[in-house]
Amino acid sequence: MLYLTLIYSLIIILLTYILKKKRFFLNYTGDRHQLFSNSKNIPLVGGMFLITPIILINYQNLNYNILVMLVFLIGFFSDRKILISPKKRLLFQVTLVIFSVILLDLEIVSSKVILFDGFLKNPTFNIIFTSFCLLILINGSNFIDGLNGLLLFYMSFIILILLKLDLLYELKINQNLIVYLIVFMSIMILLNLSNLLMLGDAGAYILSFFVGYLIIKCHYLNPYVSPYFFITLIWYPCFENLFSITRKLKSKFSPFTPDNNHLHQLFFQFCFKKKIIKNRLAANNTISIIISLCNFLIIFISSLNPYSSIYQIKLIIFSTSLYLLSFLFLKKNLSKKQL
Repeated sequence: MLYLTLIYSLIIILLTYILKKKRFFLNYTGDRHQLFSNSKNIPLVGGMFLITPIILINYQNLNYNILVMLVFLIGFFSDRKILISPKKRLLFQVTLVIFSVILLDLEIVSSKVILFDGFLKNPTFNIIFTSFCLLILINGSNFIDGLNGLLLFYMSFIILILLKLDLLYELKINQNLIVYLIVFMSIMILLNLSNLLMLGDAGAYILSFFVGYLIIKCHYLNPYVSPYFFITLIWYPCFENLFSITRKLKSKFSPFTPDNNHLHQLFFQFCFKKKIIKNRLAANNTISIIISLCNFLIIFISSLNPYSSIYQIKLIIFSTSLYLLSFLFLKKNLSKKQL
C-alpha cells in the first residue's frame, strides 16, 4: 500500500505540472471575485485527485460511491462553466444532499436541547435539518476556499482530530486509507501554496461532503461526545456561510451574488493594499497560514474536552466573536482607506 501511495503522490505532482504547462482545466475567467488575490491561470484539478481516495475509503458502500461521484460532477460542471446559474447549482445540491441523507442513513440525533430533540425524533424534520446542516457546510467550505491552502488545511485538521480521538473506529472504514488521504492533501497543500493547483468547486464539494459524512456518522455512533464538539469542528465554514447570507440580505444583495467581503478576503485586502505584505502570492499564503493556525488552535482546544457541552459552547461563542470583531475591524479600516 505504501508503494501505491508513493505512486499516486507522484501522479498528483506530475499531472499538476503537465496540466499547468498545457493550460488545461484553468480557473481564471476574470470574474470580479477572482481578482482579489490572484489573476493567474491555475488548473482546477484538486477534485480529480481527491475523488479516488475518498471513494476507496468506503468503496464497499455503493450508494456512497455513486453520491460522491454526483457531488463531484456538480462541482466539475460548475468549474467548467457548464452549470453557471447559482440557483440551479443549489437546486442540484439540495436534491442530492437530501438523497444522500436518506440513502446513507445520516441522522443528527441530539442537540442536548430537550424541545429541539423532540423535533429531531420526527423522521421528516430530521432529514430536512440534517440536509440543511450538510448544505451549509458544503457551501461554506466553498466560500473559504479563496486563499491557497485554507480549506485543505482546515479539513486536514478536522480529520486528524477525529483520528486522534479514535472517533472513526465505529465507522468500520479503512483508517489507513484516511491517513493516506491526509498525505495526498498535504501534497496538494504544497502545490496550492505554489500556485500550481486549485481545488475548484469539485474539490471543495467532495472534500466537505466527505468530512460532513464523517462528522454526522461520528455524532451518531459516539453519543457520549457532545454534539457541540462536532459543531466546533466545523464552525468556521458554517458561520462564514450563515454570516455571508445575513450580511448580503441586510445590504439588499442576493445571497447568490459572489463578493469580496468574506473574512479571508478582507484580511488579504488589508495586508496587501496597506502594503504590509507587498507580494500578492506571499500575502495570499501568509494570511491563509495565519487563519489556519487560529483554526487549528480552536479545533485542538475543542479536542481537549469533547464531552462537555458547556465547554464547547463557550469555545463556539469565543470563535464567532473573534470572527465578528476581526471582520468589523478590517471592514472599518478598509472603508477609511477607500474614503
